[in-house]
Amino acid sequence: EQDPVEIWKLLCECLGELVELGIERPVAIGITNQRETVVLWNGKTGQPLVNAIVWQDRRSTSICEDLIEKGHQETIRQKTGLVIDPYFSASKLTWLMRNNVVSIDKDTLFGTVDTWIIWNLTGGVDGGRHVSEPSNASRTLLYDISEGTWSGELAAIFDVPQHILPHIQPSASNFGEVTGTPFAFLNSTPITAVLGDQQSALFGQACFEAGSAKITFGTGGFLLINLGKTKPLPTFELLTTVAWDLGELGGVNYALEGAIFSAGSTIQWLRDGLGIIGAASETEALAKSVDSSGGLTIVPAFTGLGSPWWDPNARGLITGITRGTTKAEFARAAIESIAHQSADVVEAIKANFKEGIKVLKADGGASVMDLLLQDLADYTAVEVVRLKNSEATACGAAWLAGLHEGVWNSLDEIKSLIEDDKTFSPSLLEELRVKEISVWKDAVTRSLGWEQAR
Repeated sequence: EQDPVEIWKLLCECLGELVELGIERPVAIGITNQRETVVLWNGKTGQPLVNAIVWQDRRSTSICEDLIEKGHQETIRQKTGLVIDPYFSASKLTWLMRNNVVSIDKDTLFGTVDTWIIWNLTGGVDGGRHVSEPSNASRTLLYDISEGTWSGELAAIFDVPQHILPHIQPSASNFGEVTGTPFAFLNSTPITAVLGDQQSALFGQACFEAGSAKITFGTGGFLLINLGKTKPLPTFELLTTVAWDLGELGGVNYALEGAIFSAGSTIQWLRDGLGIIGAASETEALAKSVDSSGGLTIVPAFTGLGSPWWDPNARGLITGITRGTTKAEFARAAIESIAHQSADVVEAIKANFKEGIKVLKADGGASVMDLLLQDLADYTAVEVVRLKNSEATACGAAWLAGLHEGVWNSLDEIKSLIEDDKTFSPSLLEELRVKEISVWKDAVTRSLGWEQAR
């Protein structure tokens, strides 16, 4: 859980730092945010009804299992491009209501984090705008990505009253002007771009053409491939989502996405759970102190497994441990687990998108590790490119806001701003690649359904 008030306070602290730096009034503001997270608040008082329920929360697993048993999976896949899983917003809302954690009334407002931030920036209780856009709405299980609207049928399936849902407008459009904040340099500045974090990274990596792909490593790992204007048929292994809606600047683009639940969180576990490292930055050097993981395999299914398995009941597993296993092998196996999970998604994309992935662009915190990106190139047999600027997520929202306001005149102009840092080419012999993937998949198979088997 996260405190919505704290999220707003931290944003204000960040804006306060800009004031101290003497930043002048910006032309426009772009917002990018953690997707799927549920925020509920009272529109009259501005007070949250409950802590925000984040995307990793699994408390609605039984609700999802019940909906699958009732036969709703195919309807939801066709309308949303997603699968029924606690990862997405709708089942979290259902859980909150069924367990009487919140009481919904005429003043209740729902939003993902973008909506909460926009509402506060544009006035809050004094006329704040209750709005969102397709890249976030398409992650709720309540939005019909073909029709481009909230679905009454989906809302009924999850028992969500439609009056609490925000108005949807294009990702590149005017979401309102900043008003009533203590930061005079921002007041009257238009908010002209909003993107969910992973779609923003796709934009920030300049993956504008169909077939271009990126992976972002944060707490989780998220691989998206731009599919252009044509919405693909749904597939269980991957998610079909809205990449962005440029409105008058170019309309809707769709993407296939693979979601990995544990990437950076695996490194955090080494640090906080096992005490193997003192800081995340120590991981690669420790891992490189040995030639291999010594047969150790870690499946970091701490909150279940995402793509392509979609098993909320999978749990973490360590195999191949021996008396000779040291901290270094744990560090190496942790890095390999992130690369293997990513490779599983690349394999699923190859099976569902005939052109496959030619080049994979990487960004996010863990992308600073050469070992991770080399493993990723080896396991996927795909060239991996790291940008000089690893903060593609922030850049994506900023560039889209500037594109809307004419700071940049075209997508090609934005593409010219991006510089590559390093390219990682596949170097593992095919025989060894196949063997390592086989060992990984054997371990994953053992982790599936673990919670149900207890």
